[in-house]
Amino acid sequence: MTPEELFNDIHVYCLANASEAIVQKYSRYFKEGYDAFGLTPEQTNAKVKSLLADPNTDLGLVIQTSPLLLRTGKYEETSFAALLLKSFSKQFSKETFNEIGHWFEIGITNWAHTDFICGEIMQLFFKKKIITYQDLSKWRKAKNKFQRRAVAVSLIKELKITSDYQPWLDFIEPLMMDPEREVHQGLGWFLREAWKRQPDQVETFLYKWKNTAPRLIFQYATEKMTPAEKQRFRKEK
Repeated sequence: MTPEELFNDIHVYCLANASEAIVQKYSRYFKEGYDAFGLTPEQTNAKVKSLLADPNTDLGLVIQTSPLLLRTGKYEETSFAALLLKSFSKQFSKETFNEIGHWFEIGITNWAHTDFICGEIMQLFFKKKIITYQDLSKWRKAKNKFQRRAVAVSLIKELKITSDYQPWLDFIEPLMMDPEREVHQGLGWFLREAWKRQPDQVETFLYKWKNTAPRLIFQYATEKMTPAEKQRFRKEK
């Protein structure tokens, strides 16, 4: 099977199962737009299972097909790329990680795919010790705002492996003045989860930035705090 053949197989399946009602149902979750066929998660997962049953579907084929899927801009086709890639996690390498970086350059355009990659794929690279957080250094200056978001969100599941968050807090610091809302949300989410485990470290970090960083970061980061705790991180007039 060639990459073009796999792409066409997936594309025809998406067309055959398209539903405008499903598109309307989920479009409200995507402020940046939702270009989709309208497949249900069950339909997508069933097709992935079917494709993986074909012995011709291997990691190399998936990697070669992924750019074709991502460039269409269709939500489900990017989902197919991510789900198929995850299925070959036992074969992940540094080259596979680099391919993910390329994905952001050509077709990761929403928070949902970003967060799936961070939570379901990036954590496997960390677990296998293929990469460390330092391998995300260049992502902090990426043109794609979702790749920048991925820096902090990729670290959330790693919070359980250590009690010293200072290196990670230092690492995300260059993003604290990022101009994009989606990056603010990702940073705030990471800081909220880190605060649950190590409040002292995170509060020191937040206090340092309370008068300069975007307030949306603090809205998310302090979400689980009491009103009195939140008060300490209000911007000074």
